[in-house]
Formats: sequence, structure tokens, C-alpha cells
Amino acid sequence: MVLFLQSIENFMETYALALTYAIPGFVILIVIEYLCSKWMGYEVNRSMDTIASLSSGMTNTLKDLIGLAVVIVSYSWMVDRIALTSIQSITWIYIIAFVLIDFASYWSHRWNHEINLMWNRHIVHHSSEEFNLSCALRQSISGIVGVYFFLSIPMALLGIPAQVIAIVGPLHLFAQFWYHTRLINRMGFLEHVIVTPSHHRVHHAINPEYIDKNYAAIFIIWDKLFGTFQEEQDDIPPVYGVKKAVSTWNPFLINYQHMWLLIKDAWRANRWIDKLKIWFMPTGWRPSDVNEKYPVEVIENVFQQVKYEPQASNSLKYWSWFQLIFNNLLIYYALVHIAEFSCFDLLMYTIFIGLSIFAYTSLMDRDLIAVIAEVVKAILGFTLIIRAGSWFGAEEYISGANIGISLYILFSFFATFYFSLGEKRYKIKQA
Repeated sequence: MVLFLQSIENFMETYALALTYAIPGFVILIVIEYLCSKWMGYEVNRSMDTIASLSSGMTNTLKDLIGLAVVIVSYSWMVDRIALTSIQSITWIYIIAFVLIDFASYWSHRWNHEINLMWNRHIVHHSSEEFNLSCALRQSISGIVGVYFFLSIPMALLGIPAQVIAIVGPLHLFAQFWYHTRLINRMGFLEHVIVTPSHHRVHHAINPEYIDKNYAAIFIIWDKLFGTFQEEQDDIPPVYGVKKAVSTWNPFLINYQHMWLLIKDAWRANRWIDKLKIWFMPTGWRPSDVNEKYPVEVIENVFQQVKYEPQASNSLKYWSWFQLIFNNLLIYYALVHIAEFSCFDLLMYTIFIGLSIFAYTSLMDRDLIAVIAEVVKAILGFTLIIRAGSWFGAEEYISGANIGISLYILFSFFATFYFSLGEKRYKIKQA
């Protein structure tokens, strides 16, 4: 057990180190895309949508930091017991591992789209009504249980070491970032080999011609082989989002909206068979009696889509950007110093930042629940400082860190009250 826990700890430290390099790289590319879009005359970013996307990426990082996942059967357990052979060539081990991970990714991705219950694991990634590099970071926190472990069996049979998978897996994931853009058109012969921005624009579109197509992560050959390929048509511009609009910037709500609908539909269904099969039917299926009594608004004509955009003053937008940047810095501090955190401290730290993200994204929605979240956040923040006499050892590295965090908590508390109540009332009076 000690060795097992130590291996988890070592993995988290390695993963955190990888993120300290990946996050700045993602931010730089997002800024470059924004500048290029301005130069090219494209509008690919909306301020609040971009903040929501990056905030969703932050929640995913928090989930990974505290290891919030249940693995039914670990890969290392499988490879130790069912390996039939062992590949000797180091080069071939990594190449085969990459291809097999991509094959598994195709099927897990496809099933996430095609099965009602599984869609809840993936909806957040498609929830943006824009298509840009920032929406690539809309990653799930709801896929806690690793249900697709059996897709790793081919790799285990070949005896590919767990250490190789631990390296290739993140590289495979990061390699899917770049093609979330509208600024790159067709890419010649590469269109026949790898997933390109054109292919992935089709995948994110809700047009009838495009929906549920192009599931591949790296090699587009899987879609062509299994009949799910669709080329982007010049006369059919993609419309992005999901058929049932999420209508919120809050990543926590987006992650569990679909699940909540399934739970309600299962409860309301008259037939027991419907209560059971709703979870495994094609995505979007609802019992006929429930659908008739409790209709759900779905986008029928995609070109009449009205994008979600609650009223927000420039000051609220600036404040939301500040919250995003400040909380990102808090996460970055944890990534750099993760080896110094106890399990309890890391849990409290992630809960604090999670509350912060919930509060400011709810504020972006103009939802009064932001005030409640901010109150809980303030109580937790000051309790943590008083309990330890320090903000997780930050004083050792940044002089005045305790005062700075305390001022941030106070300022965030009063600003949330102002934007939720004061500014809102002012606008109503002016109207």
C-alpha cells in the first residue's frame, strides 16, 4: 500500500510539472490566435465565453490535482497479468502505444456522443457556441469513473509498460489542442491523414449534416474506416454549441446539466422499462410520456441560434478577467509547490478555488447564488489563514502573501455584492 500511494504521489508531481509547461503554452497560443483573428478580420472570441472556457479548464486541473477519479481496473494491473509478449524496440513501443491510444480514444469519444449517460462526460467540451483554442480547454469534471478501461486491453496484451502510457497519454491529449480554430483552412494532403481544424469544425457543429461526425483525435483514418467521416462543406457554415443550449457560464452547472435531466426524466417516466433504458439509449432520447408532458427546447434551425450573452457591463467583464487570472495564478502556485502540500491542504486549496470559480462564473450569469458562494469562500479562506497562520506557505516565497490573499478575499466579497445587487439595481433604475 505504501508503494502504491507513493506511485500515485510521484505521478501527480510529474503531471503537475507537465502542466506548469503546458498551461503557459496554451495561453500563448490563445493570445496569438486572438491577435491573428483581429488582423484577419474574424471574430472568434467573445469575452465571457472565453473566460468560461478557461475557467472550465481550471476546474479540470483541480479535479486532476486531487485525483478525483475512480479506476475500476488500472492499466498497470492489466499489463502485469495479461501481457502475452514484450516489444523490445523503444521506438516501436512509443509508436504503437500512440496509435493504440488513438484507436481507444476514437471509440471512447464516439460512445460519449452516442450513449445518453456517457454524453454527460463530454457535453462541457461542446458547450461553447464559439470555436476557438480556448474552447479546447473545456474539459470534463464529471467523468470521474474510468469506464473505458477495457479499451486498453490490446496495449496490455502487447506488454506496453505503464510508464510508456503515462508519457504518451498526456502527449496525445495535448496534441488535440491546436486544431480547435477557425483561422486555418484546408491543409492539403494532411486532410487525408490527421485530424485538421476543418475536420474538427465539423465535429463541433450542430448542423444536421455535421452532427456526430469526425470522432478521431489524431488520425482521421478511424472515421473513414468506421463510417463516421464528414468533410466540411463550403456552402454549409458550421454552427457551434449543443442542440439543447446550456445557457450558463458556470462550468460546474454545465458538467451536470444533462445528468440532472436524465435523473428527472427517469423519475417522471411512467414505465419501469423507460426508467432503466433512458441511460443507455442514443443521446437525446426521452420517454414519450415525459417528452410530451415536460418538453425541452431544442435548436431546430441552427441558423436561428441565439447565442447566450447575459447583460454585462465593461466593469464586470474586467472583474471577471481579473478573477480568471488571479485564480489561475493560485492554481499555478499549487502546481509548482505540490510536493509541499499535504493531502488535506491540497483538498482545502482546491475547494477554495472551486468556490471562487463557481462564484465568479455565477456572477457572469447574473445569478444571485454567486453571493452565497462568495460568502462560503470568504469564510473558508479566512479560516485556512487563521488555522495555519499562513496561506499554504506562500510567505516563504512571496513577502506579504497573507495580506495579499486576505485583501483579495475581502475585495472579491464586496465586489460580488456590488455586481449582484448594486450595479443590477442601478441598471434597472436607468432602464
